[in-house]
Amino acid sequence: MQVGSACYQRGGTLCLSPHPVTNRKANHTDMAIADTASGRKDPADFVANLVIRMIIGTALLLPYRLRVPLAGWVVSRIVSPVAGYSTRVRENLAHVCPDLPIAEVERLVRAVPDNAGRTLIEIYSGKNFIDRFKTAPLTGPGVEHLDSAHKNGRPVVLVTGHFGNYDAPRAALIAKGYPVGALYREMNNGYFNPHYVAAISKIGTPVFPRGRKGLSGLIRFLRDGGMAGILIDQYMTDGADLTFFGKTAPTALSAAEIALKYDALVVPIYGVRQPNGLDFEVLCEAPIAHGSPEDMTQALNDSLEALTRKHMDQWFWIHRRWKPDREAWRQSRRAAANIGPDAPS
Repeated sequence: MQVGSACYQRGGTLCLSPHPVTNRKANHTDMAIADTASGRKDPADFVANLVIRMIIGTALLLPYRLRVPLAGWVVSRIVSPVAGYSTRVRENLAHVCPDLPIAEVERLVRAVPDNAGRTLIEIYSGKNFIDRFKTAPLTGPGVEHLDSAHKNGRPVVLVTGHFGNYDAPRAALIAKGYPVGALYREMNNGYFNPHYVAAISKIGTPVFPRGRKGLSGLIRFLRDGGMAGILIDQYMTDGADLTFFGKTAPTALSAAEIALKYDALVVPIYGVRQPNGLDFEVLCEAPIAHGSPEDMTQALNDSLEALTRKHMDQWFWIHRRWKPDREAWRQSRRAAANIGPDAPS
């Protein structure tokens, strides 16, 4: 998950980021698994880690039913205005939902970072978080397909987004006995990363660091009949020109490409936060039919968009999904790459 250092450090379970710029045509799987940069350890990172650990540690002293809403309140009312999240939410909504009533925009300015804060402390809550999924049902038409794939040893690519709690599906499936692995992006803050990885590992293992070594482990896990989760809703400079909320949102094709290469089932899956703010419905949608990587990935974008329109406060409007200010530059760079020495003739 990519958020400012006041709340999270850049990174997150299953997150994908672009491959460095080259003058060849982008390979979307390569983009998705480019090696994570080494964690920084400068004084600012040390202080940021201390502050975040203090906030998390204090919250963990409270009962679960109190700590989760408290974390949401702190991020929404204190962190968000200072870190600029409120501005980002407004900008994104103005870009894709310009007719949204002002009152609804202001509600989302509060509610979106509240959900983000809840998600952070839930991930750090370990057993308290996991226990909520022991009896939670899986819903949706994809459930029977997941069960069949598990029984028959067919690999599954689970695709989700920064919606609700993105680790809720993993916790729920592991609680039901499914083998679920995760590809994560290491935090830029080298002080923060070790305890973050420890936290996501408590939810379940294996977890694989993004990069070629991690991808190799994930692929072996898939080929043995495992299930692998991928987040697709991040801006990818060299991604395909697909749409999200009717606007160009460059998207990696890696989930579809991996599924096609290894004949894996592709299931959109989401952890939908319930009205009490603590529980989740784990929604398993019908599998995406195999086709071109572009068509499959657009179907995944459409799935996430449809669910977000039903629960606008649960998608992560804080991150820069569209970056319209960079679109002209991105297209000019792509044009230059197409006339480079390695461009097809």
